[in-house]
Amino acid sequence: MSDLLQPPRVVVVDAVERALAEDLTPLGDLTSALLPQDLVATARFVARMTGVIAGRACADETFVQVDPTVSLTWSVDDGDSVGSGTLIATATGPLASILTAERTALNFLGHLSGIATLTSEYAAEAAKGGTAYVWDTRKTTPGLRVLEKAAVRAGGGRNHRGNLSDWILLKDNHIALFGITDAVARSRSMWPARTVHVECDTIEQVHEALAAGADALLLDNMTPDQIRECVAVASATHRRPLLEASGGITLATIAAYSAAGVDCISVGGLTNSAPVLDIGLDIDPA
Repeated sequence: MSDLLQPPRVVVVDAVERALAEDLTPLGDLTSALLPQDLVATARFVARMTGVIAGRACADETFVQVDPTVSLTWSVDDGDSVGSGTLIATATGPLASILTAERTALNFLGHLSGIATLTSEYAAEAAKGGTAYVWDTRKTTPGLRVLEKAAVRAGGGRNHRGNLSDWILLKDNHIALFGITDAVARSRSMWPARTVHVECDTIEQVHEALAAGADALLLDNMTPDQIRECVAVASATHRRPLLEASGGITLATIAAYSAAGVDCISVGGLTNSAPVLDIGLDIDPA
């Protein structure tokens, strides 16, 4: 499993701690407390539908925090494709502990695998038109952004900026106040080592952003033909900026946008609208 697909461990530990606190505060798992503590079982995580796996680290950490004596053995890695009925992992240990950890582990696996699955679908469609990468956005679940962006990578996508401190993105509200030329100049003055990314809604704004020396252009809510025109203009400059297409792009249209020649295509739906991948836990008491 590539380290590039994994979120930082500190983020995983924190997210799992918060998720378990939701389930176990204040008195713990009352139902599992009814079970004999020496009753052991084997449980199988099984895919109920086709998709791409993400979230292994969170599932692992869930069992570690609930009961480190539970052994979790994986049959697949993050980024692997699975079909309905595919064995994903096997957990062996005290049944009470497995049942306590079950829902939290499945919540992480299902949610993050759903993001990886949808990303893989967008990446496959984009590849039919060109070489543009599929980017995520900051439209993420509060508190889970790093995990969700790792899931995007597992699905074959790439990450846009992680937060507002990563680089400067001048959007319509900033531009309405300063104008593109002044906003880029202010950015260079205050943060000279940072990428300056400018949102453009028209070809006129593209010309102004190029003249101002922007490092990247976000071509927003344009048609593929308009995007193609902007790409031609930008490619004729001595220093072509990174070109991003965004705004209402779907599985049905992403190939056309990729064919227009942009470097990346951002899709907020990867993280804010991905359906959960259905994964079940089948338990056999020993």
